[in-house]
Formats: sequence, C-alpha cells, structure tokens
Amino acid sequence: MAGQSNTGHETYYVPESSKLAISATIGMVASVYGAASFINDSSYGAAEGSNSGFILCAGLAWLFATLFVWFRTTITENRAGMNSAQLKHSYVIGMQWFIFSEVMFFAAFFGALFYVRNLAGPWLAGEGDGAMNTLLWPGFEYSWPLMQTPQDAIGGVQAQASAGHLANAGEFTGAEKHLSFPGFANMSHWLPLYNTIILLASSFTCHIAHVGIKNNDRKKFNTWLIVTVALGLIFLFLQYKEYHEAIFEYGIRLNSGVYGTTFFMLTGFHGFHVAMGTFMLLVQLLRSLSKGHFSATDQFGFEASSWYWHFVDVVWVFLFLFVYIL
Repeated sequence: MAGQSNTGHETYYVPESSKLAISATIGMVASVYGAASFINDSSYGAAEGSNSGFILCAGLAWLFATLFVWFRTTITENRAGMNSAQLKHSYVIGMQWFIFSEVMFFAAFFGALFYVRNLAGPWLAGEGDGAMNTLLWPGFEYSWPLMQTPQDAIGGVQAQASAGHLANAGEFTGAEKHLSFPGFANMSHWLPLYNTIILLASSFTCHIAHVGIKNNDRKKFNTWLIVTVALGLIFLFLQYKEYHEAIFEYGIRLNSGVYGTTFFMLTGFHGFHVAMGTFMLLVQLLRSLSKGHFSATDQFGFEASSWYWHFVDVVWVFLFLFVYIL
C-alpha cells in the first residue's frame, strides 16, 4: 500500500527470463513417448521404420543436458550469494511438492496392483455372480502370483479367437516361476532380500553423511556419501541380475499376464528412481570433492537429494512387502 516502507525486508531475487523449463518439457515428453513406444515394440514387434529407441535416447539426452545447464545456473547463482532466504525456502517447498507428486505416481501403480489382486482377478475366476468367468474365461482359477493367465486356461489365443470370446488383445503366456517369498529355507538365494538390506543400509549411510556436513565434517560427509553411492550402484547391479533371472530362468516378461506387467512396471520404475537418486547423490559428491561445495549452513543441494533417496527407500519397503511378500 502507498506510504508503507519495505525497510527491513530482504530483496527477493528474481532470475532472468529463461526457456529452460520449456526445453525440459520437450525432453520429458520425447522420453515418455519413446519409452512407451519402445515397450510396445518390445511386446508386440516393432513396426517398419520405428525409431522408438532413438527417440527415447534422444529425449533423455535432451532432458539431462537441459537439467545440467539449469542446475549449473542455479548453483552459480547460489554461490554468488544471489539467493535470499525466501528463495531458498521456495526451493524447499518445490522439492517437497516434487516428492509428493512422486508419491502419487507410485500410489497409482500400487492401486492398480491392489485392484488386480483383490478385485479383477477374483471376478474373472467367478466370484460374485460368475458371469465374467463364464463369458470370457471358463475354467480359469485365480491365485496370486498368477502363473496361469486366463488365456492359458482356455488353451491359448487361438482357442480364444475361435470360441468367439470378447477379449482378444494379443498373446499372454504366464510365467514358469515367480519371484515371491521362496520360504525361509531358500532365503539365502533370494535377491530381493539382499536389495532390501542394501537400500536400508544406504538410507542409514546417507543420514550419517548428512550429519557430517551439518557438523562441518567434510571428511565424514565425503566418506559416507561415497558408501551411499556405492550401495546404490550395487542395488542396480543386483536388480539387473534379478531381471536376467526373471526373464531367462523364470519366464517372467512384461506380457506374462498381469503378474509380469505389474512386476516390471513397479520394480522397473523404482529402479529408474534409484538410478536417478544415485546420480543426484553422485553429483553432490563430485561438487564436494572437486569444488568444496556445501557447509553446515548451506547444503540444500545435498539435502534435497537425500530426501529423494529416503523417499526411494521407503517406496522399496512397500514394494518389497506387497510385490514380494504378501
């Protein structure tokens, strides 16, 4: 209002106009389109002239290049003292909203798993009035993990088509074995258990690193951050081993019925988030080792990355429980 003074109020730094947000959106859209097309081509065969793999790689490269420039600019501005306390607080709120959006992203997939396991599967097996079972998949019996798809129960896609059934959207053959809890006698060979231990340990080591930088102990910060990044890489390697085992030994694929689909969508997206979190922490580690960035009073770059890492760990706990145990 007129006559009021702004004395005592800090200046809120407003960055220059930038096209980086538009550029990041282009990279994200191209990446998502390329990934969807690549999965579709892998499941049903690539159409002639399909460039899904190239679009996916080009979109990711564009996105990461944009983010590199964007984050470098933000770091430079902060190191130059241009960021006020208000702006730094807006970064905190922005990261919190981003993690919340990720929570909703995984909630959708967990919701789909719940719907399939507790509603759609039993309905198709004849629970309720039994109409769906008689009309579409006579003889199908439901159990989870779903080793026999409804299509398998009636003799495959040819039997389905010749019988004039209503649902015919491709060929779906159930997996030979599942990756759920194998019993206490076989736990020593169960990769998801080791991945759980590794991720929980990485959350602890990340916290120790955080305590170290808050106490201005850079050696402790760097040491435990190196351990955290290493654990993240080990997790990704073990997940690759698990996928190799699932595909080539257990016959679990993306089109192995709803069990294969939900398994790869949940664990695959989580693995992507682990890769992103590991990369974020690696960037913070390189900043600390090469530039001496971060202090007890200025460490939001690492702090935001650590929040994201703890979020990824919590998601895995739920994933381990609902995908592998229950």
